[in-house]
Amino acid sequence: MSKAASAKDRVDVALSRLETMLEERLRAEAVRSEELAKRLNKLEQQHDELKKVAIDVEGRLERAMEYIRSLLAADQE
Repeated sequence: MSKAASAKDRVDVALSRLETMLEERLRAEAVRSEELAKRLNKLEQQHDELKKVAIDVEGRLERAMEYIRSLLAADQE
């Protein structure tokens, strides 16, 4: 086997190994991306739930403050 053929074989082997490494990395990144997408979706759902709770609490606080104001106004009369 000539030196050129030997060098070509080594380059082919190196390229094949590099392609394998890249494919493994891409698979790992795809899995990681899916996990992050699921986590983001869960966090967005939790955010929406907390937003609803905050709106509910805000409404209840406003009603409680109005009630306290009406009691104070009645007490001053």
